[in-house]
Amino acid sequence: MAYTDDPADRALLVAAAYVVLQRRDPQRGDEVLLQLRRGTGYMDEHWAVLAGHLEPGETITAAAVREAAEESGVVVAEADLEPLTTLHRFIPGGPPIEQRADFFFRARRWAGEPTPLEPDRCADMRWFPLAALPTPVVPHELTVLRALTDGGRPPAVIAMPLVTGQP
Repeated sequence: MAYTDDPADRALLVAAAYVVLQRRDPQRGDEVLLQLRRGTGYMDEHWAVLAGHLEPGETITAAAVREAAEESGVVVAEADLEPLTTLHRFIPGGPPIEQRADFFFRARRWAGEPTPLEPDRCADMRWFPLAALPTPVVPHELTVLRALTDGGRPPAVIAMPLVTGQP
């Protein structure tokens, strides 16, 4: 295909920021904060990390900081966001809008105690050992969390087909 400047010829990309709050518990080892989704219309009754879509004019790190604060009340400095991976999710042969870029960050330092601040979207929020995650966890997030088990790291970029109809 020849190059054009027409935006209609480009894939739309939906970007989201994910924050994995991680701490070390002397008895339980590495733990991550998860929230139980409810009332969102997407993966309800699944456990998930803190996350949300990028807003117009916002950097991905600013979105990560904002989402952590909005969902749990913690204050994470952008400098404390450790890039983990980018997940490219898509529907093979699907519409251009189904191109997703999920940017995952880990934070091991923050201010405040995590508290569920969106009760209409979050039924519970708890710390879980990385080695004993609850079920079910949002599948693409579970891919990243499993890679962190035993101090591992996910690959720099992961491509993963979307389940049809799932954002």
